[in-house]
Amino acid sequence: MKRMVIYTGNLCGYCVMAKKLLNEKNIDFDEINIHEEHNKINEMIKLTGGRKSVPQIFYGTLHIGGCDDLYSMNSNGELDKILNKEIG
Repeated sequence: MKRMVIYTGNLCGYCVMAKKLLNEKNIDFDEINIHEEHNKINEMIKLTGGRKSVPQIFYGTLHIGGCDDLYSMNSNGELDKILNKEIG
């Protein structure tokens, strides 16, 4: 199974909430803190098509979006659907 990748920042409540949901669903993820790994900021912006806010969440090559997007996908069942099939 692919792993989630979540770009985060310091003192980010939305990042905490997104990681909380991933942990509650037992979804493994790699965290990249752009405030600690400055060289990853441009990578995140390029992958998101210009978004600079955190969190930014990916599953394989699929850009899920931010915290609200993650919670929305979880609420409507889309998150479970993408986790149960190969994407990207």
